[in-house]
Amino acid sequence: MRIVMMGSGGVGGFFGARLARAGEDVAFVARGAHLEAIRSGGILIENEAQGNLRVDNVRASADPAELGPADIVILSVKLWDTEQAAHAIKPIVGPDTAVLSLQNGVIKDDILRGVFPERSIMGGVAYVASHIARPGVIHQTGTMQRIVVGEYQGGISQRARALHEALLRSGVAAELSADVRRSIWEKYVFLVGLSATTASTRRPLGAVLANPRSKAFLLEVMREVVRVGRAKGVALPEDYAEQRLAFAGTLPYDMTSSMAIDLERGNRLEVEWLSGGVVKLGMEAGVDTPANAAVWAMLAPHADGRAAA
Repeated sequence: MRIVMMGSGGVGGFFGARLARAGEDVAFVARGAHLEAIRSGGILIENEAQGNLRVDNVRASADPAELGPADIVILSVKLWDTEQAAHAIKPIVGPDTAVLSLQNGVIKDDILRGVFPERSIMGGVAYVASHIARPGVIHQTGTMQRIVVGEYQGGISQRARALHEALLRSGVAAELSADVRRSIWEKYVFLVGLSATTASTRRPLGAVLANPRSKAFLLEVMREVVRVGRAKGVALPEDYAEQRLAFAGTLPYDMTSSMAIDLERGNRLEVEWLSGGVVKLGMEAGVDTPANAAVWAMLAPHADGRAAA
């Protein structure tokens, strides 16, 4: 199976490296110093809990067209780059190619549908705490590494099954979903909560949970996402936010979000698609979202990054 990772950062670099280490034909799209480091030295995944993993002799390019046709293209670029990335991969997407986004948020596949036919889009969601530590190096916090994939039309397709089996061989806890839209919203609930609180407090998840007021705020942020999702017809349990809060208590103290890391580094933020997305979807559904509106307003001066400011 020929796989192209469109975006090779914390998510694409991590899962692509694991797939390549398991023997899959994987190529990486990256840029700048990260691309040069991958070309010269491969990809290193750092993990204090499980040990490091290195993949050498990696095919990588800044131009997807140089990497040839693909069976599956996996997108993990930042949300504001989605449409540009979709057009960039058009030369390697054939009639049977699956285009799978592992990006944050719940509107990512709607953007892809503006470029590709519905049959090309495979739904999916990734769970991993990882980021680029330095060029060519992905740092993973904790041991969580999970991907859920599925077809929006329902059922289990041959291509979804093939990817699922490849992920299992790579050591990733992969699952096939018959309701992938719900799976994406399930992640959205926790991701918005984690991103909103770790970025706005500038503290890791463990510190957020240790303080009663910030813990209550995390719960309310997630409750708003659940209410919006249910209003949009997604089959989330009423107490799903409470379930996610209990799950948060099982995670490492120092776990944080990519948005908190971007804030610390002065990079552009995805807040418009996370808490901001909840606010906009809530307005469409007639659901009030004051907690997420507060986060969006609080982080608005940082949204375009330090350089822009």
